[in-house]
Amino acid sequence: MKSDVTGDSLLISALNACRSRLTAFIRGRTAGREDADDVLQEITWQLIKVEQPVENIAAWLFRAARNELTDRSRKKKELPLSSFFTADEEGDYPEDELAETLFGVAQTPEEDYLKSLLWEELNDALAELPDAQREVFERTELEGLSYKALAEESGDSVQALLSRKHKAVLYLRTRLRSVYDDLIA
Repeated sequence: MKSDVTGDSLLISALNACRSRLTAFIRGRTAGREDADDVLQEITWQLIKVEQPVENIAAWLFRAARNELTDRSRKKKELPLSSFFTADEEGDYPEDELAETLFGVAQTPEEDYLKSLLWEELNDALAELPDAQREVFERTELEGLSYKALAEESGDSVQALLSRKHKAVLYLRTRLRSVYDDLIA
């Protein structure tokens, strides 16, 4: 286990720098606030236990969160949003890298510039969605609202919200794929 006080304080400050976005990322993928808090606590513990240096802490946290959420969904037999896609689509789309860039803490001016470009592209793509799809995506992914809370607020069923979000995600994957390909070319 890590015992370097300076290293621990750097980890905690990096965690605090991306906590709100990481929390929104996790809450958008969990049934309730307690589950999201449990996932955040678990990945914080995992980060503290890491023995090798972590180069990009924000990227590590988002990857760890996604892995923890996947593990938990398998245990509960719930279907995560990623289950709407085939294995080919899942492996073929770099959504993890985009999420890490969008929600992570930029380490260099180049990463900061890339992050601003991606946010601009994401906002443009969101503006192209029908209002209902855009709203469910923004409220669950960017604001961290649960489907249940959004259903209660909007009066729509959770299933209707899931369907709208599924359509939004499919569109955004296609739309942002070209942006990602252009950036890494």
